[in-house]
Amino acid sequence: MINKFFDIANRGSTIKTEIIAGITTFLTMSYIIVLNPDVLSMAGMDKGAVFTATIIAAIVGSLIMGLYANYPVVLAPGVGLSAFFTFGVVMGMGYNWEIALGAVFFSGIFFLLISIFKLRQWVVESIPMTLRYAIAAGIGFFLALIALKNSGLVVDHPATFVTLGDVTRPESLLTLFGLLMIAILAYRKIIGAVMITIIAITVIALMMGMIEFSGFMSMPPSLEPTYMKLDIAGAFDIAMIGVIFAFLFVDLFDTSGTLIAVAHQGNMLDKDGNLPNMKKAMTADSVATIVGASLGTSTTTSFIESGSGISAGGRTGLTAVVAAGLFFVALFFAPLVSIVPSYATAPALLFVAVLMSAGLAKVDWSDLTEAVPVLITVLMMPFTFSIVQGIAFGFISYVVMKLFTGKASSLSSGMYVVSALFIAKFVFL
Repeated sequence: MINKFFDIANRGSTIKTEIIAGITTFLTMSYIIVLNPDVLSMAGMDKGAVFTATIIAAIVGSLIMGLYANYPVVLAPGVGLSAFFTFGVVMGMGYNWEIALGAVFFSGIFFLLISIFKLRQWVVESIPMTLRYAIAAGIGFFLALIALKNSGLVVDHPATFVTLGDVTRPESLLTLFGLLMIAILAYRKIIGAVMITIIAITVIALMMGMIEFSGFMSMPPSLEPTYMKLDIAGAFDIAMIGVIFAFLFVDLFDTSGTLIAVAHQGNMLDKDGNLPNMKKAMTADSVATIVGASLGTSTTTSFIESGSGISAGGRTGLTAVVAAGLFFVALFFAPLVSIVPSYATAPALLFVAVLMSAGLAKVDWSDLTEAVPVLITVLMMPFTFSIVQGIAFGFISYVVMKLFTGKASSLSSGMYVVSALFIAKFVFL
């Protein structure tokens, strides 16, 4: 029955292989159950509630992806979008986390409408690949700055804005050690490199007396502090349009890129290079975002780490279902997660920054009409501490460069519309 439901045999897999693939994917991306509560708690959210919301959002999204779309792709709240939620919207723009959750909710609704009415292809194809690489890299640089700041490696300075912190502090040394450890383990293709490193740093901190052990297992923390606390009315503020747009765009590109990448890796694309049932896969992502916002977590998205499970042979939705089951088991280990310090998760943020910056190698740096907007996008995100501002400057500069260098024909109608909206935002808001 399982074989028939997931069409396992026809996709060249077995139930045993799918189970192994699900375990592999979970181990590779399980760091998110530690990292996401840590990041969102800085926005004033209850860490225990976010822990539970993170896992339930991952379970819901992965089950829909597995049972409805039948793809071996696992979902969970995205690191970059969590950082934008906390440091961009709450700390940077001054909104409370309830309004930020409202913005995430609306982005999920719009994502669902785009998926249902088949606008996804038009939206995605309207944005040049160069800018997509730039947005991903910019978010990576943004994450890196946050990690360096949280670990004390970078501190503020009255004259130079930033400077090197005290590298002799245990927290700073553990962050540097963690980054190197993750990189070495990942290079050697050790499954779960990020999670192994987080655990190792936490154990070292325990041995050094920097943190205290608070238990092993317990019932899942209550969702009450964040459940349905999203402020939908507050998110209707016109100034939030750019925030909703940023949540939507980053999730849309992230999901589309991840699905195509992992499908290509698993030879699941059709003869035209398209992903069958893309609509179902995008629907799973958008519904998970809506559910997650209602429970109390930032945008839920498809994880590129799903590629590890596909490398292990996963070809069907059973892989995602197995991972969802392991996320459920993780619900009962909240005491362990609660003691993980921020300097144990900082290396994970730095490593994610490395991965997100990889697309810059595909940019044609000899073409200034491509290179300049990329550089502007990448630099503006960390230096304005805002993903929205980086996207805005990137879009506007791209259109201006193409218009005044005789390459206007390469611009889509969507680029004109989005750039005009961003200009209006700067002028009137």
